[in-house]
Amino acid sequence: MSGTEEREQGGNTAYGHKPFKRSRSHFADRITADGRDGWPVEAGRYRLVVSRACPWASRALVSRRLLGLERALSVAVADPIQDDRSWRFTLDEAGKDPVLGIGYLSEAYDARERGYPGGVGVPAIVDVPTKALVTNDYQQITLDLATEWTGLHRPGAPDLYPERLRDEIDEVMDGIYRDVNNGVYRAGFASGQGEYESAYVDVFRRLDLVSERLAGQRYLVGDTITEADIRLFTTLVRFDAVYHGHFKCNRSKLAEDPVLWAYVRDLYQTPGFGDTVDFDHIKRHYYQVHTGINPTGIVPLGPDLSGWLTPHHREQLGGRPFGDGTPPGPVPPGEEVPARGRP
Repeated sequence: MSGTEEREQGGNTAYGHKPFKRSRSHFADRITADGRDGWPVEAGRYRLVVSRACPWASRALVSRRLLGLERALSVAVADPIQDDRSWRFTLDEAGKDPVLGIGYLSEAYDARERGYPGGVGVPAIVDVPTKALVTNDYQQITLDLATEWTGLHRPGAPDLYPERLRDEIDEVMDGIYRDVNNGVYRAGFASGQGEYESAYVDVFRRLDLVSERLAGQRYLVGDTITEADIRLFTTLVRFDAVYHGHFKCNRSKLAEDPVLWAYVRDLYQTPGFGDTVDFDHIKRHYYQVHTGINPTGIVPLGPDLSGWLTPHHREQLGGRPFGDGTPPGPVPPGEEVPARGRP
């Protein structure tokens, strides 16, 4: 999850005890081809900080893989178990990111704005020379990777935000963000029955609409993968593992909807999607960090992950995953998801 609301809500124990509110990204500078915000696209200059547990950060991981930006934009993976100081680099030797030399992501925030009172969230892009945060605008980062970083895309990179489809993509993403991406959090962190029930209804109303839309077409907009599919995928891939039980979105499991279950497996088995997903990080983060709603910190053993690799048959609907492009290459050495996080 993005940490942009953590400090304001009083840390991890506050979840479920206060009305949930997702903060706007405070650091909304953009990294662009023309450098108009003072941050030009430049290979090797920036570092993408993510948690594999966080759906918002996972969008950036998928986009980076699909576009072939691994060499141009390095990645730092934070420990899924954060503390109230922020995301930690305790997965790295000596507990510090080897490129930035910091132990907490909050240090990059402080380097940008001392005394910033908001939450420390991922994804975050940090300027390597100054070790200062550039942006934590999770809604804009992936759009810019698709449209501003084109000079550094791999040969055969797909067009994830085609200009002719942007109005439709934006409309679809707006409903999915409001009712699904953010809706599961509104349900899970609700502090009252009415607040929870309203969010629950929104989640499943939108999922039913999306299921109807996808019954006759392979992807959300057009016949190729777009930004809209990435944003829906990162919530759906977490649904049965954490949102169904931990967040009480339990009308039905994703695996009980034939259309959505086939759709998310299709994406999971597409290079660039499933190879970024770490179910171990996902479950440990949600169940161990959100002590306000899971005070025992017990992490469920299930669900069974073997179904993620079963045939989905969505190719029968046609569509071309990468359009006129090609699949991304192998996962770079050192970025592979450990075996315990995979089916």
